[in-house]
Amino acid sequence: MRYLPKSDEERRQMLAEIGAKSIDDLFSSIPAEYRLERDLTVPRQQAESEIVEYFRAAGQKNATDYASFLGAGAYRHYRPVIIDALVQRGEFLTSYTPYQAEITQGTLQAIFEFQTMIAELTGMDVANASMYDGSTGAAEAVMMAVRVTGRSNAVVAGTVHPEYREVLATYAKHQGLPTALVGYDPETGRIDLDTLDAAVSAETAAVLVQSPNFFGVIEDIPAIAQIAHARGALLIVSISESISLGIVRPPVEADIVAMETQSFGVALSYGGPFCGVIAAKEQFVRQMPGRLAGQTVDGAGNRGFVLTLATREQHIRREKATSNICTNQALVALMATIFLAVYGKEGIRELAEHNLAKADYAARTLGNQPGAKQRFKGAPRFHEFVLQTDEAPEAWSRRLLENKIVGGIELSRWYPELGNCTLWCATEVVKREQIDAAARVLAAEAVEA
Repeated sequence: MRYLPKSDEERRQMLAEIGAKSIDDLFSSIPAEYRLERDLTVPRQQAESEIVEYFRAAGQKNATDYASFLGAGAYRHYRPVIIDALVQRGEFLTSYTPYQAEITQGTLQAIFEFQTMIAELTGMDVANASMYDGSTGAAEAVMMAVRVTGRSNAVVAGTVHPEYREVLATYAKHQGLPTALVGYDPETGRIDLDTLDAAVSAETAAVLVQSPNFFGVIEDIPAIAQIAHARGALLIVSISESISLGIVRPPVEADIVAMETQSFGVALSYGGPFCGVIAAKEQFVRQMPGRLAGQTVDGAGNRGFVLTLATREQHIRREKATSNICTNQALVALMATIFLAVYGKEGIRELAEHNLAKADYAARTLGNQPGAKQRFKGAPRFHEFVLQTDEAPEAWSRRLLENKIVGGIELSRWYPELGNCTLWCATEVVKREQIDAAARVLAAEAVEA
């Protein structure tokens, strides 16, 4: 956008046209107490080099060398440098919604490739690329199931991420959709199948579970699917850690998969943006929210890419729309696409195995310290685990921070029955030495500098 300065005469003409006598008159609707009537107090002018030096010194105050065992839906993985090099190209960075297919072929192809790889990973027939994040994806999937089945309630596992459940509760409240919460087995950390069987009825539109669940435990998807399908309900599987699909069997028994793909090369960036996706069986495609990119061939046999399905309020009558989600997550979906292309099928599997091994070592090492144990056993898990300690988490958490270690997240805020329990995560970027150091802190031993 070019800047075109206005002369004093042109400003007077513009003011006269709108009936204003002066610039002050133009802003007279602003209450006087909110208008600045004095000159700005500008600090001493500094040279550019001084300003750069100031911010560099301020940046060094940030603590960037801490070991972190945080997870719970936001995961720290290595990001190949090629991702930022490509997504910062102007044609991708400034692109919004690819309505004009003839000039947005690159964006449409990237979306198409993203959808294809997500469908292959999840075992579903089709995937979209326009959910805000995993939480809205899960909520939109439940709304989608209601439209497909025509039923009036949903059953949600208590092991679904608490914040995902909060987002769903907001959707459900204003949709008039009752939801029932099903607890977990205190030994395994999996959803209680007997309670689930009793909760699903002929009016249940969907059963929503997460796997790996909030405790890091992998759910028994075939058994859950059997319960849901026996009463005609759809099964929705939420996946907050997409790297798990490198080694965990995809939930092919599900009808809809709602996934967060932040782990595929999207930086944490203090909380966003994330990148949600919904994948589903082909027979439900007309009820999917968001948009789908597809490929076509022109009369000369040249391949091209187009939007093949767009069922938002901007595209069709409001009462026919499947979602009011309005943004386009193509840029962060492109990050995920590049990440998957760089790693490839074998690379994603090796990365998942690395995460699994790190978490297994961390769980055994921390769980073997005096006064500490793993809370859930007997079921497979991925790279998160629950640690229970005799000592209150606040005490050893302070000791960890003193040694530049951020420990697990306390679970009692969401699960009061899990007193002194914390959720730990160990991805490929966590070093063995950091795990050993955390174990020594838990044991109240000295940590070498």
